[in-house]
Amino acid sequence: AVDLVRARILYPFILVAWSLATLLQGFISSFAALIGCRMAIGVFEAPSYPCNNKIVTSWFPENERASAIAIYTSGQFIGLAFLMPVLALIQSYFGWRGLFIISGIIGILWATIWYIFYRDPQNHKKISEAELKLIKDGGGLVANKEKPEVKKFDKQDLINAFKYRKLWGLYIGQFCLGATTVFFLTWFPTYLVEFRGLDFIKSGFYASIPYLAAFLGVLLAGFTSDFLIKKGYTPEIARKAPIIIGMLLSIAIIGANYTENTTLIIFFLSLAFFGNGLASIAWIFISLIAPKNNIGLIGGAFNFIGGLANVIVPIVIGYLVQDGDFSPALFFIGGIAFLGFFSYTFIVGKVERIVPKV
Repeated sequence: AVDLVRARILYPFILVAWSLATLLQGFISSFAALIGCRMAIGVFEAPSYPCNNKIVTSWFPENERASAIAIYTSGQFIGLAFLMPVLALIQSYFGWRGLFIISGIIGILWATIWYIFYRDPQNHKKISEAELKLIKDGGGLVANKEKPEVKKFDKQDLINAFKYRKLWGLYIGQFCLGATTVFFLTWFPTYLVEFRGLDFIKSGFYASIPYLAAFLGVLLAGFTSDFLIKKGYTPEIARKAPIIIGMLLSIAIIGANYTENTTLIIFFLSLAFFGNGLASIAWIFISLIAPKNNIGLIGGAFNFIGGLANVIVPIVIGYLVQDGDFSPALFFIGGIAFLGFFSYTFIVGKVERIVPKV
């Protein structure tokens, strides 16, 4: 869909769809309906990050792309950092149903704003020919202004998405990155409240600290990576170094198993999520490595395999903590982070675009 439908149309459609599914959760009562809504959210959220990447690839030259990716990726962390206490308060006053309803309404409003204001670069009234040339000359994939090329799907494209070692390195790495992220999105509040004994409201404020760390990490990675590219460093250093360092730092989550001090617990978890933020510019590799005509498709595969962490990891953690001990779960997340380090370091290899053989 990302390769075939314009972002101005696709993005508000999927945003409204998943916002409606979110909103409906505030009214339903059956477990089956709840599962259906959660599945709908997953289906309609899935194209968002490939769409983000396609937009960045169209709007920015390669030497500015990591910063752009860092800025839009940081939004999820800064939102969670400041909204964790707010969401806790909303739930306290309006209940979980009110929380879903308010979140859904906000999403629908934002979809409207997007449709009104967003344009692709070749269709934006305020962009000059010189700016378009700068983007194109810098490797930005700007469509033809008069008649944008629409590429028909070919089964070979799907084969290309899964036949290259480099791409599998990215897919495995994204799964590992997603494992750390989903821990903080799902089990982290439970860890603080049930295992560490913090009250619900207080845990909301403590939980915001790692998200702030991740926010700082992703911005630092993006701007540092682009800075190094402009200084002439190779993509192996400028693009891979923040991700490799970030995956190594994510292993620090294991440190929380060895202390009862709340400050140190939050420190280790924040260091791990800071590392997760550093590694979150991994989308830059899709625009640099994927064949030019398959950026959306491969971005979808990258997002899908990374998204599998959202399904698998919470279940595994639930099994590991069923006796009330979170220590095995933190070892599990640390081990997954090490696998991500290995994948980005040794499986991805040299950062260069794949050119499929005809």
